[in-house]
Amino acid sequence: MSLLQSLYLPLRLSWRQLRAERARLLAAMAGVMFACVLVFMQIGFRAALFDSATALLSAMRAELFLMNPLTTASFRPEPLPRIRAQQALALAEVRQSVPVYMAQVTWRNPESGTRRAIQLVAFDIESDAMGFNGLAALADRLKQPDAVAFDRRSRPEFGDVGRLLAAQPGTPLPVQIGGRQMNVMGLVDIGPSFGADGNLVLSETNFRRLLPNRSVANVDLVALRLQPGADPVATQARLKALLPEDVVVLTQPELVAWERRYWEEATPIGFIFTFGSLMGLIVGMVIVYQILFSDIAGHLREYATLKAIGYSNGYLARVVLSAALLLAVLGFVPGAVVSAVLYDVVGSATFLPLGMSWSRAGLVFGLIFGMCAAAGLLAMRKLRDAQPADMF
Repeated sequence: MSLLQSLYLPLRLSWRQLRAERARLLAAMAGVMFACVLVFMQIGFRAALFDSATALLSAMRAELFLMNPLTTASFRPEPLPRIRAQQALALAEVRQSVPVYMAQVTWRNPESGTRRAIQLVAFDIESDAMGFNGLAALADRLKQPDAVAFDRRSRPEFGDVGRLLAAQPGTPLPVQIGGRQMNVMGLVDIGPSFGADGNLVLSETNFRRLLPNRSVANVDLVALRLQPGADPVATQARLKALLPEDVVVLTQPELVAWERRYWEEATPIGFIFTFGSLMGLIVGMVIVYQILFSDIAGHLREYATLKAIGYSNGYLARVVLSAALLLAVLGFVPGAVVSAVLYDVVGSATFLPLGMSWSRAGLVFGLIFGMCAAAGLLAMRKLRDAQPADMF
């Protein structure tokens, strides 16, 4: 028997068995689809958590960064001596050293008057150290006193700033930030995260106007832009030898990984999403196991007949695993469609970067197929009862 026949014949037999009991087949498909949607949503939320938490850092245009080693996450930075930014310029490979300031202050909704915490991101606007969409067009206007740029992807609780700006083209929107009157000059794109619901971009000078009690000797992060052709890894090693131990030198991928590790290990959120995915797989596996077990028990005489006419236990095992594969496919396809729709709905409601991708679909299908295969392997134990001598 060829390889194609050894795979096709069990698959055809298992399909006919499943199709014979339509109610049972629909129940199994619903169970697999439920597990599929649950896993898709949990993995999607987990990925959105990490993507949103690192979006700000990923948008920075720098090869190396200086940070206080006690900083656990970007939204709660520990102060770093500003002089470290100047010391880094001692290396010829360092073209630009840009201090970055981050803090959370109170924003007053210009429509309703309610107050909500918003994150400030301040730096030298002329440095071009940030790659936020829309920032280049606002660079000159953000140099004016008390000028800020509002993140258009911030939560709606901050007010419809985009509509208010559009209603008065070319005119700044006066808002109250941290008890001070400021002017919104335009919009940029950053996006909310689990640490901050909204963002404001401003110059270093306006940051100090807004928070006059902040020490001028400290910064939160330093972005280092290197000379063209400079080796980031070699420069990183030289900076580590040059600077004292109160600073860590990170590449951008390492900085993103630092932030991601906080959400993954220092908070329960990452574990909760992983645990939710595992529970969905367990529930789906139990449902598929019950369906396959009942199917084997209902056709035990037929399996015994196949054994009697010469079919091996391996062939019968392929029949059961083929049924598991069919259930995985039949449940995955509608589950993926439903999940894609839910991604759009939840993403629009939460402003989180939720979206379907081929890599995620492949991962979930692998998990769903593994779940169904595990259920099939457990159900195959019932085949031991299919003995021709006992059946006839």
